[in-house]
Amino acid sequence: MARIALFQACSGIDPDQNAAALAEAIGAASGLGARILFTPEMTGLLDRDRRRAAATIRTEDADPTLAIARRLARESRIWIQLGSLALDRGDGRWVNRAFVIDETGEIRARYDKLHLFDVDLETGESWRESAVYAAGERAVLARETPIGALGLTICYDLRFPALHARLADAGAVSLSVPAAFTVPTGQAHWEVLLRARAIENGLFVIAPAQSGKHEDGRETYGHSLVCDPWGEVLLDMGTDTGVAACEIDLSQVERCRAAIPSLRHRRTIPAIDD
Repeated sequence: MARIALFQACSGIDPDQNAAALAEAIGAASGLGARILFTPEMTGLLDRDRRRAAATIRTEDADPTLAIARRLARESRIWIQLGSLALDRGDGRWVNRAFVIDETGEIRARYDKLHLFDVDLETGESWRESAVYAAGERAVLARETPIGALGLTICYDLRFPALHARLADAGAVSLSVPAAFTVPTGQAHWEVLLRARAIENGLFVIAPAQSGKHEDGRETYGHSLVCDPWGEVLLDMGTDTGVAACEIDLSQVERCRAAIPSLRHRRTIPAIDD
């Protein structure tokens, strides 16, 4: 059994306040006896005003939230899967980057979000991540963590099952899906997609989320979830912010994959015969 913790946040436009909330969450997770803490997408800054955000977005080496996470991981002896940070790539583009940080504060893995959210919703909301963010170029698997090989994804990646299949085929026994889902899409698709990714690949899905009304005017869905390889929901944090913990039994991965050996049966789909 492995004890994990999730931080459900309502990040705002002030990186210092967000970093302080993260520090509290790390302390709470350590107090709950968790081996690893998962945080949501955009833990350090959530701001749709790009001009205002540009004044506080830093390169990886200079980002204060990352520095605090690494220091507190070392002091608290806890792993942190930092869901993502908005970072300056140094060439006029930003990246949405996730980190796996071990209990010594060392960065074990980095992942840049592959799929960017460009959409117009019926509610009138419009999002164009690609206007300022550069997409990642590779899938990333953190092979040695307290919960085994951990596949990294971010938010909109959830809608692309091929990415999750690729990670499972590479050896993932768990997947991280940090997110800032909108309320309409969250209500419609969040839980069913998370459970589907868990069932399809016979692994644990861990999805820490943003929740509530944010300073920049958006509202996020919350409901940070943990799903087991059979698709059962082990934890649903509702809409309240804070930290919650649960136990996961990694031996369940092998049992579920033996019961339904779809990974072994997966084939490359041949070309369509017109």
